[in-house]
Amino acid sequence: MDIDTGDISVVLAGAAGQGIQTIESMLTHVVRDSGYYVFSTKEYLSRIRGGCNSTLIRISHKKVAAFSSSIDILFALSPLALAHCSKRMTPKTIVIGDSSRIGQGVTHDIPVAKMAAECGGSLYENTIATAVVMGFLSLGKVHLGEFIQKRYAKKTQKILDANNAAALAGYEAGKALASCGTPFSLGANPLQKDVPLLMSGADALTLGALAGGCNFIASYPMSPGTGLLTGLAGYKRDFPLVVEQAEDEIAAIIMGLGAWYAGARAAVTTSGGGFALMTEGISLSGMIETPIVVNIGMRPGPGTGLPTRTEQGDLDLALYAGHGEFPRAIYAPGTPEEIYECTRKAFETADIFQSPAILLTDQFLVDSYFQTPLFTVEESKAYNHIVPTKKEYQRFALTKDPISPRGIPGNGEGLVRVDSDEHTENGILTERLDIRVAMQNKRLAKHTGLVADALAPEYRGESAAEVLIVTFGSTKGPVAEALEKCGDKRLAHLHCKQVYPLSAMVETLCGKRSKIVVVENNSTAQFARLLKRECVLTAPVESVLQYDGMPFSVETLVKAFETV
Repeated sequence: MDIDTGDISVVLAGAAGQGIQTIESMLTHVVRDSGYYVFSTKEYLSRIRGGCNSTLIRISHKKVAAFSSSIDILFALSPLALAHCSKRMTPKTIVIGDSSRIGQGVTHDIPVAKMAAECGGSLYENTIATAVVMGFLSLGKVHLGEFIQKRYAKKTQKILDANNAAALAGYEAGKALASCGTPFSLGANPLQKDVPLLMSGADALTLGALAGGCNFIASYPMSPGTGLLTGLAGYKRDFPLVVEQAEDEIAAIIMGLGAWYAGARAAVTTSGGGFALMTEGISLSGMIETPIVVNIGMRPGPGTGLPTRTEQGDLDLALYAGHGEFPRAIYAPGTPEEIYECTRKAFETADIFQSPAILLTDQFLVDSYFQTPLFTVEESKAYNHIVPTKKEYQRFALTKDPISPRGIPGNGEGLVRVDSDEHTENGILTERLDIRVAMQNKRLAKHTGLVADALAPEYRGESAAEVLIVTFGSTKGPVAEALEKCGDKRLAHLHCKQVYPLSAMVETLCGKRSKIVVVENNSTAQFARLLKRECVLTAPVESVLQYDGMPFSVETLVKAFETV
């Protein structure tokens, strides 16, 4: 008898280069179009061919945005798939695959290779695999046909007909499997309408940068930060954008600073190793008070580490990067909506305060596909906080406001001097100690404004909850779902999408608790240490940590919270 679970985890597992991402794209869009909620995330090896990668696709009655370790249906595409996913399988896991390729362990045999050959060749295996899952779960056949028509509209009629034939064959094969009995059923279609957009975190990052007025990006590709570079490159014909692949990370950040100096709104994107090379440029930004926006796509280190996995280990790097002392803002969004909001905010903050603004994302966040509501697009009245200069213009004028009016070359009669050495008000090198103190005090005084401008945290739960679970960045979704499953009103959730400087509300909301538990994907509790340093806390602080390169699963967090 079918069980109406309302939440099914489908995992696609196979070798790199086998087309898993194509199946993911087709299946997630067709499931969304069929009216169900969908979320997908992937884990993959640092190789172009071979090995074994997997993609999780969750199909649900409600919005989901978290990794689940359990597998309901495994579609095995290579012989390594079963061994790769063995720890996540249960006695109820259904394994679908072509036994002529996979060998033993397949519970539902689908001759994918033979079916594809009958449709025209191996190119159509991905369409068959997608359709098999759709048929097995009785999902909308018509939506699959519409998606194929749209996806292959620019191809020849022969290719379109072959894909339609492959989809029909796969769908009927999946229905035939389901008729033999399955413990999984999605039940009634919820016809969701509240989250119409399906996008990756990298897509949201790109849209947020465009909304923030970004018109220049210079970066050296480094996963998982490359998504912003390639994303903006895709819009360069539709927006006034300069997209430059620099020769290295040092060149990239210097180009970005040069662009801001000339009046552009620039971004650079990288990962931890690349940002390590950029730190002198970050320090230069602090001294010449020229804005810069940097996205760090976090992955496990040190060194090259696990270049295609996820972690939150670069908070300290962002917090302390650059020699000397100067203010900065650091954002750590946890959803596509927050990515969009924080990216827009980063450009505005950098421009207003003439300081670095850093976005912390990670592989899980940028590579996953989420459903999200439409973004609110607002017109900014002051995209560029730039003043026309007069002859007597002084770039680093000491005024009551620590933020000196920022001019750019050619916008007025004044000379816009900047110097990486300590300098006078008009930008000329100096070693006068009294000027040094005045300039350093001026730069540091901007921190007060950054605190007042900090984004407020999000609080969920009873106001008097005894235990406060604290998150930043991508741990938001898994923690929110785990707390919902626990259903314990003694637990509340505080999520910080800006981690430095912290909003004053963070300290207020941490008060009067019996315990504070910080969940983070690193080994040294970086955010917990920052929280204790920046806030006066009366409750003891504990940590739930994971640093194996995988995101937190809902199941892991449920167990952790039950222990708490």
